[in-house]
Amino acid sequence: MAGTTLDPRRALSAYGEDYGTRYFKYGPLMERKPRIMESVGLFLEESHLLKMYGVEKQLVVGDEVKKFLGAKSTVARNLVYPLTDGEVKRDDERGWAVIAELTKKGFDQFGELKEKEGFDGFYVTAALSAIAPEYMSEKLLSIHGRVDRETGLIKAFTVIPQPLAVAIAEKEISCVVIESGHGNTQITPIHTYPLREAVVALYRGGAEADAISAEVLKDLGYGDLASDEAVVRKFKEEAGLIPADFNTAVKKAKEDPERFRCKVRLSALTEIDMEDKGWLRFLIGEVVFNPSHEVYESYRKRGVLNIRDARLGDETIEGSLPLDEAIVRSIRKTPTSLHDTLLSKMILSGGNFQWKAPENLRDVAVPSPVKVKRLLTERLGSTISVDVRLTQDPQFSVWKGCVVWSLALPDNYLWNERRGEGWFKRGVHF
Repeated sequence: MAGTTLDPRRALSAYGEDYGTRYFKYGPLMERKPRIMESVGLFLEESHLLKMYGVEKQLVVGDEVKKFLGAKSTVARNLVYPLTDGEVKRDDERGWAVIAELTKKGFDQFGELKEKEGFDGFYVTAALSAIAPEYMSEKLLSIHGRVDRETGLIKAFTVIPQPLAVAIAEKEISCVVIESGHGNTQITPIHTYPLREAVVALYRGGAEADAISAEVLKDLGYGDLASDEAVVRKFKEEAGLIPADFNTAVKKAKEDPERFRCKVRLSALTEIDMEDKGWLRFLIGEVVFNPSHEVYESYRKRGVLNIRDARLGDETIEGSLPLDEAIVRSIRKTPTSLHDTLLSKMILSGGNFQWKAPENLRDVAVPSPVKVKRLLTERLGSTISVDVRLTQDPQFSVWKGCVVWSLALPDNYLWNERRGEGWFKRGVHF
Protein backbone atom coordinates (compact mmCIF):
# COMPACT_ATOMS: atom_id res chain seq x y z
CA MET A 1 0.00 0.00 0.00
CA ALA A 2 3.03 2.24 0.31
CA GLY A 3 3.27 4.88 -2.38
CA THR A 4 -0.45 4.68 -3.25
CA THR A 5 -2.65 7.79 -3.11
CA LEU A 6 -5.74 6.86 -1.13
CA ASP A 7 -9.14 8.48 -0.92
CA PRO A 8 -9.10 9.48 2.78
CA ARG A 9 -12.78 8.61 3.21
CA ARG A 10 -12.44 5.16 1.63
CA ALA A 11 -9.17 4.49 3.45
CA LEU A 12 -10.95 5.29 6.71
CA SER A 13 -13.71 2.80 5.84
CA ALA A 14 -11.72 -0.22 4.59
CA TYR A 15 -12.04 -3.08 7.09
CA GLY A 16 -10.78 -6.68 7.01
CA GLU A 17 -11.69 -9.87 8.87
CA ASP A 18 -9.74 -13.14 8.80
CA TYR A 19 -11.77 -15.96 10.37
CA GLY A 20 -9.01 -18.34 11.36
CA THR A 21 -9.37 -21.59 13.28
CA ARG A 22 -7.34 -20.35 16.25
CA TYR A 23 -7.43 -16.56 15.90
CA PHE A 24 -9.85 -13.95 14.56
CA LYS A 25 -7.92 -11.06 13.03
CA TYR A 26 -9.84 -7.89 12.31
CA GLY A 27 -9.79 -4.14 12.00
CA PRO A 28 -9.58 -1.17 9.62
CA LEU A 29 -6.82 -0.33 7.15
CA MET A 30 -5.89 2.80 9.09
CA GLU A 31 -4.48 0.65 11.92
CA ARG A 32 -1.90 -0.89 9.52
CA LYS A 33 -2.09 -4.22 11.31
CA PRO A 34 -5.03 -6.24 12.64
CA ARG A 35 -6.21 -6.66 16.15
CA ILE A 36 -6.39 -10.27 17.30
CA MET A 37 -8.83 -12.26 19.40
CA GLU A 38 -8.69 -15.97 20.08
CA SER A 39 -11.51 -17.73 18.21
CA VAL A 40 -13.15 -19.11 21.33
CA GLY A 41 -16.27 -18.58 23.39
CA LEU A 42 -17.39 -19.61 26.86
CA PHE A 43 -21.06 -20.02 27.74
CA LEU A 44 -21.51 -18.96 31.36
CA GLU A 45 -23.72 -20.98 33.64
CA GLU A 46 -26.16 -19.01 35.78
CA SER A 47 -24.43 -17.74 38.91
CA HIS A 48 -25.65 -15.38 41.61
CA LEU A 49 -22.02 -14.54 42.35
CA LEU A 50 -21.47 -13.33 38.79
CA LYS A 51 -24.68 -11.27 38.97
CA MET A 52 -23.48 -9.73 42.22
CA TYR A 53 -20.40 -8.52 40.34
CA GLY A 54 -22.57 -7.13 37.54
CA VAL A 55 -21.91 -9.90 34.99
CA GLU A 56 -25.14 -10.49 33.08
CA LYS A 57 -23.64 -12.03 29.93
CA GLN A 58 -24.39 -15.58 28.89
CA LEU A 59 -21.46 -15.70 26.45
CA VAL A 60 -17.95 -14.26 26.61
CA VAL A 61 -15.43 -14.51 23.77
CA GLY A 62 -11.78 -13.93 22.95
CA ASP A 63 -9.41 -12.83 25.71
CA GLU A 64 -12.32 -12.29 28.09
CA VAL A 65 -12.77 -16.07 28.34
CA LYS A 66 -9.68 -16.39 30.56
CA LYS A 67 -11.34 -14.35 33.30
CA PHE A 68 -14.11 -16.93 33.71
CA LEU A 69 -12.33 -20.26 33.36
CA GLY A 70 -13.31 -22.48 36.27
CA ALA A 71 -13.44 -26.21 36.90
CA LYS A 72 -12.28 -28.42 34.02
CA SER A 73 -15.64 -30.19 33.84
CA THR A 74 -17.43 -26.86 33.39
CA VAL A 75 -14.96 -25.74 30.74
CA ALA A 76 -15.37 -28.99 28.80
CA ARG A 77 -19.14 -28.44 28.65
CA ASN A 78 -19.16 -24.76 27.86
CA LEU A 79 -15.95 -23.83 26.02
CA VAL A 80 -16.49 -23.59 22.26
CA TYR A 81 -13.90 -23.31 19.49
CA PRO A 82 -16.31 -22.64 16.61
CA LEU A 83 -14.03 -23.10 13.60
CA THR A 84 -13.04 -26.75 13.29
CA ASP A 85 -10.58 -27.04 10.40
CA GLY A 86 -11.79 -23.64 9.20
CA GLU A 87 -15.49 -24.56 9.09
CA VAL A 88 -18.57 -24.10 11.25
CA LYS A 89 -21.34 -26.65 10.72
CA ARG A 90 -24.62 -25.21 9.46
CA ASP A 91 -26.59 -26.34 12.51
CA ASP A 92 -23.93 -25.51 15.12
CA GLU A 93 -25.95 -22.88 16.99
CA ARG A 94 -23.38 -22.33 19.72
CA GLY A 95 -20.54 -22.08 17.19
CA TRP A 96 -22.37 -19.43 15.17
CA ALA A 97 -23.27 -17.56 18.37
CA VAL A 98 -19.54 -17.32 19.15
CA ILE A 99 -18.75 -16.13 15.60
CA ALA A 100 -21.47 -13.48 15.87
CA GLU A 101 -20.17 -12.27 19.24
CA LEU A 102 -16.55 -12.14 18.02
CA THR A 103 -17.66 -10.15 14.97
CA LYS A 104 -19.68 -7.64 16.98
CA LYS A 105 -16.99 -7.27 19.63
CA GLY A 106 -14.58 -6.34 16.86
CA PHE A 107 -16.78 -3.55 15.53
CA ASP A 108 -17.61 -2.28 19.03
CA GLN A 109 -13.95 -1.28 19.37
CA PHE A 110 -14.30 1.22 16.51
CA GLY A 111 -17.65 2.78 17.34
CA GLU A 112 -16.09 6.24 17.79
CA LEU A 113 -15.58 6.45 14.02
CA LYS A 114 -19.30 7.17 13.62
CA GLU A 115 -18.50 10.70 14.82
CA LYS A 116 -15.95 11.32 12.06
CA GLU A 117 -17.04 13.50 9.16
CA GLY A 118 -17.62 11.55 5.96
CA PHE A 119 -17.80 8.16 7.67
CA ASP A 120 -20.95 6.23 6.77
CA GLY A 121 -19.89 2.74 7.75
CA PHE A 122 -17.15 0.24 6.95
CA TYR A 123 -16.57 -1.58 3.67
CA VAL A 124 -15.92 -5.02 5.13
CA THR A 125 -14.11 -7.91 3.43
CA ALA A 126 -14.15 -11.20 5.33
CA ALA A 127 -11.88 -14.13 4.44
CA LEU A 128 -12.81 -17.79 4.84
CA SER A 129 -11.15 -21.09 3.99
CA ALA A 130 -10.96 -21.81 0.26
CA ILE A 131 -13.21 -24.83 0.77
CA ALA A 132 -15.68 -23.21 3.16
CA PRO A 133 -19.24 -24.20 2.18
CA GLU A 134 -21.44 -21.53 0.63
CA TYR A 135 -23.77 -21.38 3.62
CA MET A 136 -20.91 -19.91 5.70
CA SER A 137 -20.87 -16.80 3.52
CA GLU A 138 -24.65 -16.56 3.87
CA LYS A 139 -24.42 -16.88 7.66
CA LEU A 140 -21.74 -14.19 7.83
CA LEU A 141 -23.86 -11.87 5.67
CA SER A 142 -26.76 -12.34 8.09
CA ILE A 143 -24.48 -11.67 11.08
CA HIS A 144 -23.05 -8.49 9.55
CA GLY A 145 -26.52 -7.25 8.62
CA ARG A 146 -27.59 -7.70 12.24
CA VAL A 147 -24.45 -5.94 13.52
CA ASP A 148 -25.14 -3.00 11.22
CA ARG A 149 -28.73 -2.73 12.46
CA GLU A 150 -27.39 -2.60 16.02
CA THR A 151 -24.41 -0.33 15.42
CA GLY A 152 -24.72 1.41 12.05
CA LEU A 153 -21.06 0.55 11.38
CA ILE A 154 -21.29 -1.61 8.23
CA LYS A 155 -22.11 -0.05 4.88
CA ALA A 156 -21.05 -2.94 2.66
CA PHE A 157 -19.87 -6.52 3.07
CA THR A 158 -18.21 -9.20 0.94
CA VAL A 159 -16.40 -12.52 1.33
CA ILE A 160 -13.27 -13.83 -0.39
CA PRO A 161 -11.21 -17.03 0.06
CA GLN A 162 -8.18 -16.69 2.33
CA PRO A 163 -5.69 -17.74 -0.41
CA LEU A 164 -7.07 -15.07 -2.75
CA ALA A 165 -6.54 -12.50 0.02
CA VAL A 166 -2.90 -13.59 0.21
CA ALA A 167 -2.47 -13.25 -3.57
CA ILE A 168 -4.00 -9.75 -3.42
CA ALA A 169 -1.64 -8.76 -0.61
CA GLU A 170 1.30 -10.10 -2.64
CA LYS A 171 0.07 -8.46 -5.89
CA GLU A 172 0.15 -11.74 -7.80
CA ILE A 173 -2.31 -12.74 -10.53
CA SER A 174 -0.99 -16.25 -11.30
CA CYS A 175 0.49 -18.22 -8.41
CA VAL A 176 -0.06 -21.03 -5.94
CA VAL A 177 -0.91 -19.94 -2.41
CA ILE A 178 -0.22 -22.46 0.34
CA GLU A 179 -1.90 -21.15 3.46
CA SER A 180 -1.22 -23.09 6.66
CA GLY A 181 -2.90 -22.01 9.87
CA HIS A 182 -3.94 -23.75 13.03
CA GLY A 183 -6.68 -25.93 11.56
CA ASN A 184 -5.80 -26.69 7.97
CA THR A 185 -3.41 -26.24 5.08
CA GLN A 186 -4.92 -25.00 1.81
CA ILE A 187 -3.18 -25.37 -1.54
CA THR A 188 -4.85 -23.02 -4.00
CA PRO A 189 -3.74 -22.34 -7.59
CA ILE A 190 -4.79 -18.84 -8.62
CA HIS A 191 -5.09 -17.45 -12.13
CA THR A 192 -6.89 -14.13 -11.65
CA TYR A 193 -9.37 -16.08 -9.49
CA PRO A 194 -8.82 -19.18 -7.34
CA LEU A 195 -9.17 -22.32 -9.45
CA ARG A 196 -11.57 -23.96 -7.02
CA GLU A 197 -11.59 -27.31 -8.80
CA ALA A 198 -7.81 -27.52 -8.23
CA VAL A 199 -7.85 -26.71 -4.51
CA VAL A 200 -6.36 -29.38 -2.26
CA ALA A 201 -7.07 -29.08 1.45
CA LEU A 202 -5.27 -30.94 4.19
CA TYR A 203 -6.90 -30.98 7.59
CA ARG A 204 -3.67 -30.44 9.45
CA GLY A 205 -1.73 -27.40 10.61
CA GLY A 206 -0.60 -25.80 13.83
CA ALA A 207 -2.92 -28.03 15.86
CA GLU A 208 -0.93 -31.11 14.88
CA ALA A 209 2.37 -29.39 15.71
CA ASP A 210 0.85 -28.49 19.10
CA ALA A 211 -0.22 -32.11 19.65
CA ILE A 212 3.27 -33.44 18.89
CA SER A 213 4.81 -30.73 21.11
CA ALA A 214 2.60 -31.81 24.02
CA GLU A 215 3.65 -35.45 23.57
CA VAL A 216 7.32 -34.45 23.37
CA LEU A 217 6.89 -32.63 26.69
CA LYS A 218 5.46 -35.81 28.20
CA ASP A 219 8.32 -37.89 26.79
CA LEU A 220 10.78 -35.42 28.35
CA GLY A 221 9.16 -35.81 31.77
CA TYR A 222 7.14 -32.58 31.75
CA GLY A 223 3.72 -34.20 31.62
CA ASP A 224 2.36 -31.71 34.15
CA LEU A 225 2.95 -28.91 31.62
CA ALA A 226 1.62 -30.72 28.55
CA SER A 227 -2.01 -29.76 29.23
CA ASP A 228 -1.24 -26.01 29.35
CA GLU A 229 -1.91 -24.64 25.84
CA ALA A 230 0.21 -21.53 26.37
CA VAL A 231 3.19 -23.61 27.51
CA VAL A 232 2.82 -26.03 24.60
CA ARG A 233 2.67 -23.16 22.11
CA LYS A 234 5.74 -21.45 23.56
CA PHE A 235 7.68 -24.71 23.60
CA LYS A 236 6.68 -25.44 19.99
CA GLU A 237 7.73 -22.00 18.78
CA GLU A 238 11.09 -22.01 20.54
CA ALA A 239 12.09 -25.67 20.21
CA GLY A 240 10.52 -26.79 16.94
CA LEU A 241 12.73 -27.13 13.85
CA ILE A 242 12.00 -27.98 10.21
CA PRO A 243 14.50 -30.59 9.00
CA ALA A 244 15.91 -30.29 5.48
CA ASP A 245 15.85 -34.10 5.53
CA PHE A 246 14.27 -35.72 8.57
CA ASN A 247 16.39 -38.88 8.76
CA THR A 248 19.66 -36.99 8.29
CA ALA A 249 18.71 -34.37 10.88
CA VAL A 250 17.77 -36.96 13.50
CA LYS A 251 20.98 -38.92 12.87
CA LYS A 252 23.15 -35.82 13.35
CA ALA A 253 21.23 -34.72 16.44
CA LYS A 254 21.72 -38.12 18.09
CA GLU A 255 25.45 -38.12 17.21
CA ASP A 256 26.00 -34.63 18.68
CA PRO A 257 23.22 -34.07 21.26
CA GLU A 258 24.82 -31.04 22.93
CA ARG A 259 24.71 -29.09 19.66
CA PHE A 260 20.96 -29.64 19.40
CA ARG A 261 20.19 -29.19 23.08
CA CYS A 262 17.40 -26.69 23.72
CA LYS A 263 16.27 -24.92 26.89
CA VAL A 264 12.96 -23.09 27.00
CA ARG A 265 12.45 -20.63 29.88
CA LEU A 266 8.77 -20.45 30.87
CA SER A 267 9.13 -18.35 34.01
CA ALA A 268 11.63 -17.41 36.68
CA LEU A 269 10.91 -20.78 38.30
CA THR A 270 10.36 -23.09 35.35
CA GLU A 271 12.66 -24.13 32.50
CA ILE A 272 12.33 -27.01 30.07
CA ASP A 273 15.66 -28.68 29.28
CA MET A 274 15.68 -31.19 26.41
CA GLU A 275 19.17 -32.42 27.44
CA ASP A 276 20.18 -35.23 25.02
CA LYS A 277 16.75 -35.45 23.35
CA GLY A 278 17.24 -32.53 20.96
CA TRP A 279 16.40 -34.75 18.00
CA LEU A 280 12.76 -34.60 19.11
CA ARG A 281 12.72 -30.97 17.94
CA PHE A 282 12.45 -32.21 14.35
CA LEU A 283 9.30 -34.20 15.12
CA ILE A 284 7.49 -30.91 15.73
CA GLY A 285 8.57 -29.26 12.49
CA GLU A 286 8.15 -32.26 10.18
CA VAL A 287 4.56 -33.17 11.02
CA VAL A 288 2.88 -30.64 8.71
CA PHE A 289 5.13 -31.63 5.81
CA ASN A 290 4.95 -35.41 6.11
CA PRO A 291 2.87 -36.94 8.92
CA SER A 292 2.93 -40.26 7.05
CA HIS A 293 6.57 -40.80 8.06
CA GLU A 294 6.96 -44.04 10.00
CA VAL A 295 8.33 -42.15 13.02
CA TYR A 296 4.77 -40.93 13.74
CA GLU A 297 3.27 -44.43 13.83
CA SER A 298 3.34 -44.62 17.63
CA TYR A 299 1.62 -41.23 17.85
CA ARG A 300 -1.12 -42.44 15.51
CA LYS A 301 -1.63 -45.54 17.65
CA ARG A 302 -1.91 -43.35 20.75
CA GLY A 303 -4.55 -41.23 19.02
CA VAL A 304 -2.33 -38.13 19.10
CA LEU A 305 -2.36 -37.82 15.30
CA ASN A 306 -5.88 -38.41 14.08
CA ILE A 307 -5.95 -36.32 10.89
CA ARG A 308 -9.24 -36.62 9.05
CA ASP A 309 -9.49 -36.86 5.28
CA ALA A 310 -10.92 -34.00 3.25
CA ARG A 311 -13.79 -34.60 0.86
CA LEU A 312 -13.72 -32.29 -2.17
CA GLY A 313 -16.41 -33.13 -4.69
CA ASP A 314 -15.94 -36.78 -5.62
CA GLU A 315 -12.34 -36.87 -4.41
CA THR A 316 -11.01 -37.83 -1.00
CA ILE A 317 -7.74 -36.19 0.07
CA GLU A 318 -5.88 -38.29 2.62
CA GLY A 319 -5.12 -36.25 5.74
CA SER A 320 -1.57 -37.61 5.96
CA LEU A 321 -0.68 -36.93 2.30
CA PRO A 322 2.88 -35.49 2.11
CA LEU A 323 2.77 -31.77 1.35
CA ASP A 324 4.84 -31.99 -1.85
CA GLU A 325 2.55 -34.69 -3.23
CA ALA A 326 -0.49 -32.57 -2.40
CA ILE A 327 1.03 -29.56 -4.19
CA VAL A 328 1.78 -31.57 -7.33
CA ARG A 329 -1.71 -33.08 -7.26
CA SER A 330 -3.21 -29.59 -7.06
CA ILE A 331 -1.18 -28.12 -9.93
CA ARG A 332 -1.93 -31.12 -12.16
CA LYS A 333 -5.62 -30.20 -11.92
CA THR A 334 -4.91 -26.89 -13.69
CA PRO A 335 -4.43 -26.37 -17.46
CA THR A 336 -1.05 -27.66 -18.64
CA SER A 337 -0.16 -24.21 -19.96
CA LEU A 338 -0.16 -22.89 -16.37
CA HIS A 339 2.05 -25.53 -14.75
CA ASP A 340 5.42 -23.82 -15.28
CA THR A 341 4.09 -20.42 -14.13
CA LEU A 342 2.49 -21.85 -11.02
CA LEU A 343 5.61 -23.79 -10.02
CA SER A 344 7.68 -20.62 -10.38
CA LYS A 345 5.38 -18.55 -8.13
CA MET A 346 4.57 -20.43 -4.96
CA ILE A 347 3.65 -18.35 -1.92
CA LEU A 348 3.62 -19.67 1.64
CA SER A 349 1.42 -17.90 4.16
CA GLY A 350 0.16 -18.47 7.69
CA GLY A 351 1.75 -18.67 11.11
CA ASN A 352 2.39 -22.38 10.69
CA PHE A 353 5.11 -21.63 8.12
CA GLN A 354 6.87 -19.06 10.32
CA TRP A 355 9.58 -21.31 11.76
CA LYS A 356 13.05 -20.34 12.88
CA ALA A 357 16.22 -21.92 11.50
CA PRO A 358 19.15 -21.13 13.86
CA GLU A 359 22.36 -20.16 12.08
CA ASN A 360 24.40 -22.85 13.84
CA LEU A 361 21.99 -25.55 12.63
CA ARG A 362 21.49 -24.37 9.05
CA ASP A 363 23.13 -27.54 7.70
CA VAL A 364 20.12 -29.57 8.90
CA ALA A 365 17.34 -27.09 9.85
CA VAL A 366 15.73 -24.86 7.19
CA PRO A 367 12.99 -22.22 6.76
CA SER A 368 9.69 -23.33 5.25
CA PRO A 369 10.34 -22.08 1.67
CA VAL A 370 13.63 -24.00 1.51
CA LYS A 371 11.89 -27.15 2.76
CA VAL A 372 9.07 -26.95 0.20
CA LYS A 373 11.46 -26.21 -2.66
CA ARG A 374 13.69 -29.12 -1.66
CA LEU A 375 10.74 -31.52 -1.48
CA LEU A 376 9.43 -30.48 -4.89
CA THR A 377 12.86 -30.59 -6.51
CA GLU A 378 13.41 -34.11 -5.20
CA ARG A 379 10.01 -35.15 -6.53
CA LEU A 380 10.12 -33.42 -9.93
CA GLY A 381 13.84 -33.36 -10.67
CA SER A 382 16.43 -30.58 -10.61
CA THR A 383 15.69 -29.51 -14.19
CA ILE A 384 12.23 -28.21 -13.20
CA SER A 385 12.22 -24.56 -12.12
CA VAL A 386 10.61 -24.21 -8.68
CA ASP A 387 10.47 -20.98 -6.72
CA VAL A 388 8.94 -20.69 -3.25
CA ARG A 389 8.73 -17.64 -1.03
CA LEU A 390 7.21 -16.72 2.31
CA THR A 391 4.96 -13.68 2.55
CA GLN A 392 6.46 -10.66 4.30
CA ASP A 393 4.08 -11.03 7.22
CA PRO A 394 2.79 -14.64 7.23
CA GLN A 395 0.39 -14.23 10.13
CA PHE A 396 -1.30 -11.10 8.79
CA SER A 397 -1.15 -11.47 4.99
CA VAL A 398 -4.78 -12.64 4.76
CA TRP A 399 -5.98 -9.56 6.67
CA LYS A 400 -3.82 -7.30 4.49
CA GLY A 401 -5.40 -8.72 1.35
CA CYS A 402 -8.86 -8.16 2.85
CA VAL A 403 -8.31 -4.45 3.53
CA VAL A 404 -6.75 -3.95 0.09
CA TRP A 405 -9.84 -5.55 -1.49
CA SER A 406 -12.11 -3.37 0.67
CA LEU A 407 -10.22 -0.35 -0.63
CA ALA A 408 -10.12 -1.39 -4.29
CA LEU A 409 -13.57 -2.86 -4.98
CA PRO A 410 -15.72 -0.10 -6.54
CA ASP A 411 -18.53 1.22 -4.40
CA ASN A 412 -21.15 0.59 -7.11
CA TYR A 413 -20.09 -2.99 -7.85
CA LEU A 414 -22.89 -5.01 -6.27
CA TRP A 415 -22.68 -8.75 -5.64
CA ASN A 416 -22.36 -10.75 -8.86
CA GLU A 417 -23.49 -14.32 -8.29
CA ARG A 418 -21.76 -15.72 -11.38
CA ARG A 419 -18.38 -14.16 -10.60
CA GLY A 420 -18.74 -14.58 -6.85
CA GLU A 421 -17.62 -11.04 -6.06
CA GLY A 422 -19.02 -7.62 -5.29
CA TRP A 423 -20.67 -5.83 -2.37
CA PHE A 424 -23.68 -6.75 -0.32
CA LYS A 425 -24.85 -3.26 0.64
CA ARG A 426 -26.91 -1.66 3.35
CA GLY A 427 -30.39 -0.83 2.07
CA VAL A 428 -30.04 -3.25 -0.85
CA HIS A 429 -29.13 -6.64 0.61
CA PHE A 430 -29.45 -6.05 4.36
